[in-house]
Amino acid sequence: MATPRQGSDRTIHSTATDHGIPAPAITDQTNPYEVTFNTMSEDPDRPVTNRPVTYRQAGVDIDAGNALVSAIAPLAQATSRPGADAALGGFGGLFDLKKVGFSDPLLVAATDGVGTKLKIAIESGLHETIGTDLVAMCVNDLIVQGAEPLFFLDYMATGRLEVDTARDVIAGIAGACSQSGCALIGGETAEMPGMYHGGDYDLAGFAVGAVERDCLLPRSDIIIGDKLIGMPSSGLHSNGYSLVRKLVEGAGLSWNDPAPWASSDSVAKSLLAPTRLYVKPLLAALRATGAASGAVKALAHITGGGITENIPRVLPDGMAAAVDLGAWQQPAIFDWLASAGRLPDQEMLRTFNCGIGMVVVVAADRLSEVTSALGNASETPLMIGEILKRQNEAVVYQGCLDHTT
Repeated sequence: MATPRQGSDRTIHSTATDHGIPAPAITDQTNPYEVTFNTMSEDPDRPVTNRPVTYRQAGVDIDAGNALVSAIAPLAQATSRPGADAALGGFGGLFDLKKVGFSDPLLVAATDGVGTKLKIAIESGLHETIGTDLVAMCVNDLIVQGAEPLFFLDYMATGRLEVDTARDVIAGIAGACSQSGCALIGGETAEMPGMYHGGDYDLAGFAVGAVERDCLLPRSDIIIGDKLIGMPSSGLHSNGYSLVRKLVEGAGLSWNDPAPWASSDSVAKSLLAPTRLYVKPLLAALRATGAASGAVKALAHITGGGITENIPRVLPDGMAAAVDLGAWQQPAIFDWLASAGRLPDQEMLRTFNCGIGMVVVVAADRLSEVTSALGNASETPLMIGEILKRQNEAVVYQGCLDHTT
């Protein structure tokens, strides 16, 4: 069963009984998307063994899908922004680019999931923040191109639709969309018994943004001596959880145990700390310094592959990044993981963000301007390195990670 979701007035709602052949009829002329299926009455003399096998008996609950649509409609509507009118749409979500004010825009699209962090949410029953992760993994990838997120769509697949769980997840999605200034214009909830076990679920997100052509990042004029600013992460974000779960299991910890690295939280709650949303502070810094001026030359979202793999993605040929590992103190969770897994710094740095969730490449003569703009946006910018001529490795580390926590 798939339930399209686009807001209170933008969704096809349907109801169905369990028996007979449906004959659709419009029941509300003021809302052409409200449809009821009137079914044939069941013959009481019909042998039980010959009665129809219903969709619900096959594991798909249409009524639960409708209940979810009703529960999440106001959440989606609350994310409305210029260009996205909650009254628009039907089978697809609509967005009016003319209302956004771009003059020569490029559209930028991103899609992502949350990975096996979902297993912790499912097994612990803590679903409130996993939707934030889904949005952050997509919109943070848009901002690194210099793009303002415009709209978001989500896909949720499950073996058995549990309305309260799904509402918690989508509430997190909607909240993160609001924090990022993008509209939740649609989504899909698929109940697929046999594909997933019980209430297990998976998520995928899709985001689209826009950037003026002359403001697109990364720029091609990155040079030796440009500076690297690190923006702190909130923890693990959404990467490396297959290793994390293995180490937690090996340590004999349950999700409800106090976290050895943060005793005031349970293991699950600490590990489910949501991915940071970097969109608004970075947009503020780009606008304050002039997005086309070259003060900010590139942004790197530190996701899977860590600092080692992600900074080189935005550097031109012949350039490398020198990173001072003593420039910040990594959160305690990383110290625990390194100890539990006996992981050297090199492995940590190519698996986790190690406390830096976003890296900003800045023109050396504009450094103070950019750090000031980030500070005004309530960020804590950290000077973590600079660009140099590449010899061998694309990232050259100086010092070692701070394990003093």
